[in-house]
Amino acid sequence: MAFVFLLILYFVAVFADFIAPYPYDIQFRHNPYQPPTPIHFFDSEGHFHLRPFVYGHKLVDPVFKIYTTCWNETYPVEFFVKGEPHYLFGFIKTDIHLFGVKSPGKIFLLGTDGVGRDIFSRLIYGTRISLTIGLIGVAISFSLGLIIGSIAGYYGGLIDTVTMRIVELLMVFPYFYLLLALRSMFPVDMPSITVFFIIIAILSLLGWTGLARVVRGMALSIRENDFVKAAKVMGASSFYIVRKHVIPNTLSYIVVAATLSIPGYILGESALSLIGLGVQEPYPSWGNMLAEAQNITKLSSFPWLLTPGIAIFLVIIAFNLFGDGLRDYFDVKLQK
Repeated sequence: MAFVFLLILYFVAVFADFIAPYPYDIQFRHNPYQPPTPIHFFDSEGHFHLRPFVYGHKLVDPVFKIYTTCWNETYPVEFFVKGEPHYLFGFIKTDIHLFGVKSPGKIFLLGTDGVGRDIFSRLIYGTRISLTIGLIGVAISFSLGLIIGSIAGYYGGLIDTVTMRIVELLMVFPYFYLLLALRSMFPVDMPSITVFFIIIAILSLLGWTGLARVVRGMALSIRENDFVKAAKVMGASSFYIVRKHVIPNTLSYIVVAATLSIPGYILGESALSLIGLGVQEPYPSWGNMLAEAQNITKLSSFPWLLTPGIAIFLVIIAFNLFGDGLRDYFDVKLQK
């Protein structure tokens, strides 16, 4: 179930331009902090409608952001509607969106933020940053940890000693504070794409050490097995043995550990973006979307601002459940 949920989220990330009803940076200045738009099948007189619809809303108190429902304005929810032009897969230009309502109607499934941007659309676009950074970061850091740990464990001696001392030196520093220190070396006003790759590089630089220690211990055990000794007798090179025997025998652990480590990368990016050192506005990530929710007064008045936090929570739970499922699967397979 967790795997299906994650597949859906990555599908949403790929087709965010098509699924989101509005661009992530469009501002509806007359709709700041508008509550989520309810979808109706029954009108105010109790009549059933086959096509879902929304009512119009009007801001009646600009100070306290109070809205009233315009019961005489109905806008059917339509699918595959024309909206703002966008690019599918980066090169197919189209103006078709999955759903929406015709102007002057508006549909805000999760409400709007302080400048009138649709939170649902920004949440959809934010999946690209928050989910992709976990996959890329884990791919880089685990590749480093797997290779370095395997080499250190197999060769031992001076190589093992030097490698493990470097690992221990990096692990001494508190993770989050080292993350902040490395990120602060770069200008805050960098383009979001550049910041995205910098965050990936920093998280990958910090994330490989723990894995390298575990893989090194596994390699120390694997190199004493009979099949490794047989390969040596047959004249196999050390590179061949590491590539064909040591690394494959650690993959079951690597797959599970990688899955369980992705939430750490998502939280790292979210924490940096939350305090303004990560992905910059107007491009959304779940972290910078939560910045407004730090104000307890705003959060109590407009609780829908916490939606990105709920998304982060659900994704982390899903990855942990998926990782636990993989671990149980490999345990059963090894017992057989």
